[in-house]
Amino acid sequence: MKKYNFKDSKVIKEIDLLKNLHSWSAQGNLDPIVVEKAKGIYFWDSNGKKYFDMSSQLVNVNIGHGNMKVIEAIQEQAKKMTYMGPGFAVDVKSELASKLLDIAPKNMKKVFFTIGGADANENAIKMAKMFTGRDKIFSRYRSYHGATYGAANLTGEPRRFPAEPGIPGFIKFFDPYLYRSPVDFKDEEEACNYYLEQLTEQIIYEGRDSVAAIFLETVTGSNGVIIPPENYLKGVREICDEFGILMVCDEIMAGFGRTGEWFACDNWGVAPDLITFAKGITSGYLPLGGVLVSQDIADFFNDTTLMCGLTYSGHPMGCAAGIATLDVYQEEGLIKNSKLRGKVLGEELELLKEKHPSVGDVRYIGLFSAIELVKDKVSKEPLVPYGQDPGKIMPLILSKLIKQGFFTYTHENIIIVAPPLIIKEEEIKEAMQIMDRVLSEVDKMLK
Repeated sequence: MKKYNFKDSKVIKEIDLLKNLHSWSAQGNLDPIVVEKAKGIYFWDSNGKKYFDMSSQLVNVNIGHGNMKVIEAIQEQAKKMTYMGPGFAVDVKSELASKLLDIAPKNMKKVFFTIGGADANENAIKMAKMFTGRDKIFSRYRSYHGATYGAANLTGEPRRFPAEPGIPGFIKFFDPYLYRSPVDFKDEEEACNYYLEQLTEQIIYEGRDSVAAIFLETVTGSNGVIIPPENYLKGVREICDEFGILMVCDEIMAGFGRTGEWFACDNWGVAPDLITFAKGITSGYLPLGGVLVSQDIADFFNDTTLMCGLTYSGHPMGCAAGIATLDVYQEEGLIKNSKLRGKVLGEELELLKEKHPSVGDVRYIGLFSAIELVKDKVSKEPLVPYGQDPGKIMPLILSKLIKQGFFTYTHENIIIVAPPLIIKEEEIKEAMQIMDRVLSEVDKMLK
């Protein structure tokens, strides 16, 4: 076996490019940052350069990097028991389930643990079909629910294309994306009613007794942090009740304080039938996800076999990390901090929107936000066409941000801003000064 000096950053990058496949990338054009350490809201590359982690990596490192409470919980669990099969009762799995149900909407009664978000959605699809005896699953066009085969079919945006031709029965509908709506509504109420009526009509055309579930990212994530109109989710809940459809809220990105509440659905007082979660449950310290189910669904599987099984479901190491992470949220007041710091971030975003011709819209809730870039504020023409970027404009913008120490990611014509919930007001303002400078460069591209 050939030996390499993995303390040498050049060797690390060379071997990474030679032997690893990177997701969502053409492999020949990669130039990955070699990361040496991470702490709080920052990480450092091998040259000592510091970066603001303004996307919490993949909107999952909610409590920041290097939290010793979680690290020590992982260490202690490793000493005690690294793994036990999902058929056993284990203290940390019972404790985490109990803690989750304490903070979840009151109608939630049981948890099925998974490895991450995609398989949480995969299993929620199966549960919905088993419970209802129906075949069709509704989800939205501007959505991302994971890259495994079922979750990719659930996804609406272009990342689903490699999984097509798709699985029969996955139906797409349009989100209430008011900034880009083809209809000029007089207010949010009119818009809400329009989209709910469209959804109702589509259900009828698909067969009112054939739809098992409607999946929604409670707040649409990477596709633009699209926040639903005030009564939209309540309207979807009513539609589901009318037609005997299960309402599934994908809270993988929006859960665990990201929107200023434990779960994003709490912002609108809505109780789904199922909630899928991952990311913030362990803040990325270890892989873990799951599905929260209501009393009716829990009762159904008392007598019906739950045809779901994963080798690593309820993994003790992940559960130990989850317990400690939930404690950190509570002990450090991070749910409240998300709401308070979110107001500061919102103010900064509004200033950018007012100042920069390239900023068509900004959307924010808690510490979950997006900047939508346009060629023209009046026409709202996106800076890059949907699903296309032949000039690699968005990667260029991203590289400018990263070069100045602002790490995040982009999707379509959107820049995501979702820092760890521990961020301070002065850190927000310092980081957004970088964004301001880069957007000034983007403005020049419009001329």
